[in-house]
Amino acid sequence: MRDTTITEASEAERDARRALWRGFRGKCPNCGSGPILRGYLKLRGHCPVCREDLSHARADDGPAYLTILFVGHLMAPLLLIVFETWRPEPLVLFTTFAVGTIALSLYLLPRLKGAMVGLQWAKRMHGFGGAN
Repeated sequence: MRDTTITEASEAERDARRALWRGFRGKCPNCGSGPILRGYLKLRGHCPVCREDLSHARADDGPAYLTILFVGHLMAPLLLIVFETWRPEPLVLFTTFAVGTIALSLYLLPRLKGAMVGLQWAKRMHGFGGAN
């Protein structure tokens, strides 16, 4: 039987929910206080607070797909409801939903990228495990 220390036990388990939430807020999934984004979508190489190496993260197209999924599933039914209920002028309807769709997409994209980095960190993907 092997005796495990506290550091091994804490290193073995990473709370995915907390890492997702921290990433969604744009914070380091490890410490929760350092920013992980240098610009709008550019990841930092490491956390300025806890020095966690973030260079392993590979979000690729995942945040964009999730943004399209969420915005599309929210705006499409809303568009139908607004059209059926109030019958606004087509130009008003188009302008309103175009601005809403763009604003929601711009809001969600960096947050979903951070959440994806948090998930990768929690699941030890792409070099976050330390042994890889």
